Amino acid sequence: MARTGIVKDNRYMDHVADSYHPESQERLRVIYEMVQEAGMQGKLVEIQPRMATDEELELIHVRKYIQLVASTAGRDYTMLDPDTYACAQSYATAKLAAGGTLVAAEKVIKGELDNAFALIRPPGHHAESSRAMGFCLFNNVAIAADYAIKTHKLKKALIIDWDLHHGNGTQHSFYEREDVLYFSSHQFPYYPGTGSINEVGSGSGKGFTVNVPLHGGPGDAEYMKVFEEILEPIALEYKPEIVFVSAGFDIYYQDPLGGMQVTPAGFANLAKIVLELARETCNGKVVFVLEGGYHLNGLRDSVKEVLKTMQGDILIEGRDGKIRGMVDPRMIDPVIRKVKETQKPFWKKL
Repeated sequence: MARTGIVKDNRYMDHVADSYHPESQERLRVIYEMVQEAGMQGKLVEIQPRMATDEELELIHVRKYIQLVASTAGRDYTMLDPDTYACAQSYATAKLAAGGTLVAAEKVIKGELDNAFALIRPPGHHAESSRAMGFCLFNNVAIAADYAIKTHKLKKALIIDWDLHHGNGTQHSFYEREDVLYFSSHQFPYYPGTGSINEVGSGSGKGFTVNVPLHGGPGDAEYMKVFEEILEPIALEYKPEIVFVSAGFDIYYQDPLGGMQVTPAGFANLAKIVLELARETCNGKVVFVLEGGYHLNGLRDSVKEVLKTMQGDILIEGRDGKIRGMVDPRMIDPVIRKVKETQKPFWKKL
């Protein structure tokens, strides 16, 4: 069994909307109840989070924006953009989300844990350097990746984003850098409108952004094919020293915001591919970070399958019959072909 850690803290539920909002505290409540169930309880190492410092937030965000979010503290309700709210406790909760991700990364980098899952909120991958977007306040994954490079002197980090929505904030954070490779599979065209195939990075970062924009419909088999034919060869050639996953569960087949068809078993298979490529490149150092996912039962069941895979429960069984249906080549092959054509100048193994 792998030593798998989870960042878990009831303070992440203090970020609360006054009215119905899909990014609610109930998302974590169902996950936290799941990890206490028989068969899960006692198998995971709980990681105590801490608040990220302003200096750590400034790795990605400009000071003026951090001060703007800080100004919402103690105020009942503030809209930071049409989709993104802050309540009296949101600033503290967002600092705890970023800090919890940093603690998880640190423990994995130091070898205290084999891998970890930051079960946190608010999510982060839409947050830009100077603005909140798409339910996100601070960009947890981007902060952690830059922290790993600058504080722990790592030379290469890989961020894999399988959320339904493109991680515009994460992409923009590293668009001109070669020390962070950003890979995203996402529904397109869809919010936030970024993530076309031709967005490949610029300057010294050219070729280190890989976007796989998908129309609605792909399920377990199609996502597996994308990961095996595009992500795997690029990651093995890049050889990251740590892997982060922006783990959004809104590609679940019943998610109210999505149009994808991935099942809990499909998420297990994606996690398996990620863990396998990480074992080959960086001794299995992977940090999963919760992003979207708004069907509560689907979120709970899918996170459970990923956690079991991280521990090795499913890895030892191999990729056999745990995917829903067969690949529909009409749905996926043209996109894979176009991505390969676009990325081939940068990656020999494609």
